[in-house]
Amino acid sequence: MTTSTPGAVAGPDGRPRCPWALSTAEYLAYHDEEWGCPIRDDTGMFERLSLEAFQSGLSWLTILRKRENFRSAFAGFDIGAVAGYGPGDVTRLLANPGIVRNRAKIEAVIRNARAALELPGGLAALVWRHAADRDKAPVTLADVPAWTQESKALAAELRRRGFRFTGPVTAYATMQACGVVDDHLVGCFRRDACSA
Repeated sequence: MTTSTPGAVAGPDGRPRCPWALSTAEYLAYHDEEWGCPIRDDTGMFERLSLEAFQSGLSWLTILRKRENFRSAFAGFDIGAVAGYGPGDVTRLLANPGIVRNRAKIEAVIRNARAALELPGGLAALVWRHAADRDKAPVTLADVPAWTQESKALAAELRRRGFRFTGPVTAYATMQACGVVDDHLVGCFRRDACSA
């Protein structure tokens, strides 16, 4: 292990954590309370997929700090409600300073909601079908991939079904956030803390 690729690091309470979680209070709370815990419902999965799409090219901290604004703007990520959004809603969202005002991403979330309504079995089931057993847990941040063959396959399936802003990296980040993979480092107190 080198200092450029650290393993689990003691947090403010002395418990070892993934080092990325220690830079801000928002990251610490997200890491400790949510990241990597299984999400099995469509609304939760749609929220994570949408937020990961908005994050593309930005800091995840930006998205976390705007999360409640996103929830309010997108009807709590209710898929049916967002699927019904029209041009007036796009205009409203583009004028909302509480969210990331990117037309392509806003329109993608609306399109993705419509595509999610068409999925037999739902969005969460589709994402979970791409789970794979990993033969070993990551020891350092360098062991955590940006994407995997499974996320590449998930991204391709989402694209075939009409989703946008859901490439292999976004798909993998969603899989991590929703516990489809457990990328908490070996030694992190959250590793294996949530049961799938």
